[in-house]
Amino acid sequence: MIQIQNLKKSFKTEEIETLALNEVNLSVTKGEFVAIMGPSGCGKSTLLNIIGMLDNPNQGSYKFSNHEVSGLKESQRTQLRKGNIGFVFQSFNLIDELTVFENVELPLIYLKMNKSERREKVTNVLERMKIGHRKNHFPHQLSGGQQQRVAIARAVITNPKLILADEPTGNLDSKNGIEVMNLLTELNQEGTTIIMVTHSDRDSQYAHRIINLFDGQIVTESQNRTIGANI
Repeated sequence: MIQIQNLKKSFKTEEIETLALNEVNLSVTKGEFVAIMGPSGCGKSTLLNIIGMLDNPNQGSYKFSNHEVSGLKESQRTQLRKGNIGFVFQSFNLIDELTVFENVELPLIYLKMNKSERREKVTNVLERMKIGHRKNHFPHQLSGGQQQRVAIARAVITNPKLILADEPTGNLDSKNGIEVMNLLTELNQEGTTIIMVTHSDRDSQYAHRIINLFDGQIVTESQNRTIGANI
């Protein structure tokens, strides 16, 4: 699904240039659950943003389902991203002025789906995430765990091939964090590819493969042979 070769990304200011990613090579196959770990500032979120087509690399190749992404214009990346990639963030990124139902419905509006089909899909996914009883509430009326359930519902509503999760349990207590990780595991078992950035050793144990970044480079990569065993 994902083929990355010799990827480089730097950020420039008037005084300094920071190399965020340096010659990164990575492949992810369909149906994998991959955890990316490493200290703050090592390039994890930058790599996730490039994989999610929110940013372009300075050098190197990135292919998503055999489509070369590096060098695409923003509008082209947006079109390729639609319906293919879902995002789950640490800060939930829900729209405060919209209800739970409206937040989850939004990606379907962008896809120009008709109203009755949208209503059915949103109702079904909210029930699956056990948040249907809160569909008319606003984000500020929900707990952190409930907000993350809504964020996951929004991420999966288009049946994406890939979910990118950036510290998905970072703002949650351990109980809600485990529930969120179990939801992601269920989605992965149904065939959705998941790439997750995390600082949590516990969360990384849900992944098939653990990749460690340091100073913008992959320094170790290991298969997790005891998935869930230490949770």
